[in-house]
Amino acid sequence: MRFALEVRRGRDVAAEFATSLEKEIKAAGGETVDPESEPDMVIAVGGDGTMLAGVRKALAYDVPVLGFNLGTMGFLTEADPSSLKEVVGRLTAGDFETVDRMTICATVDQVSTSGVNDVVVEKIDSQRLVELAVSIDGVDFTTYRADGIIIATPTGSSAYSFSAGGPLVDHSLDALILTPVAAHSLFDRSVVIPATSEIAIRVARDRSVHVTVDKNDLGHLATGETVIVSRGPQAARFVSLTGRPFVELVKSKFELG
Repeated sequence: MRFALEVRRGRDVAAEFATSLEKEIKAAGGETVDPESEPDMVIAVGGDGTMLAGVRKALAYDVPVLGFNLGTMGFLTEADPSSLKEVVGRLTAGDFETVDRMTICATVDQVSTSGVNDVVVEKIDSQRLVELAVSIDGVDFTTYRADGIIIATPTGSSAYSFSAGGPLVDHSLDALILTPVAAHSLFDRSVVIPATSEIAIRVARDRSVHVTVDKNDLGHLATGETVIVSRGPQAARFVSLTGRPFVELVKSKFELG
């Protein structure tokens, strides 16, 4: 098997682990390839941020992605560094499953970008709220006075959306989760809608916003301009080694009793 590695930059522990990973892959009969080559799998070494970069690479080649957690929470990563030899052995032997997860897409001026976590529309001026008019499937929904709006996938529900007060949604589900950020509105709750929905977010006041997809900048929107958010055209393929249910994952990450 051919593996492309996505390694957290600027952390010695990640670089050292990546070196050990490469040696273990070679010993197991696998091969690590240049990021520009076509791999059979992408392995991310770091935390959830590194995993997102690995997912983007995996989507480009339509191959599975697996992460070794060297971060803190590690909701997206599957493998523990202490299990390096066992994990590499299973991967090279094909002893694993893949799980498809929906992606999300943002379109501005006919330019579309996809991600696995979320689309965020946020204020630029830290001292001023923005007004964002939201319509869902062509129906005017409401206008939020807020710091911004997050549209998350179930995978992204455990990231920024959660810290903004959104619900945790089982990663195996297909849905879009709309969560306002610090809303100064009577209605400030999250809304969970079908993944088939199309959400239009228009800047309703003369305060520009910026749009990101999985923290990657998609540009600024001025008054009257709109970003369209919908399900991504391609599923992300995550490697599953344990098959543990979502509730078990949540219990483990938050150390629930």
